[in-house]
Amino acid sequence: MPPDRRQVVLTDEGPVLLSGPVDLVLPDGRRVTSQRPVTALCMCRRSRRYPFCDTSHRAKVRATREEGDRC
Repeated sequence: MPPDRRQVVLTDEGPVLLSGPVDLVLPDGRRVTSQRPVTALCMCRRSRRYPFCDTSHRAKVRATREEGDRC
């Protein structure tokens, strides 16, 4: 991949992975910089380090349907 291009990887049940150092602009206007070779961005908002992923999504407990519940 050319050095001026960045890769964004969308995962099924986890973070968005960004390649290379990145500058992020948050909805409130704050700017955050990551110098890591790969930065994981939290998509579930459970991270204590939001906008960066801390793997909190792994602790997610999925709701199960009661027998006979067909919603």
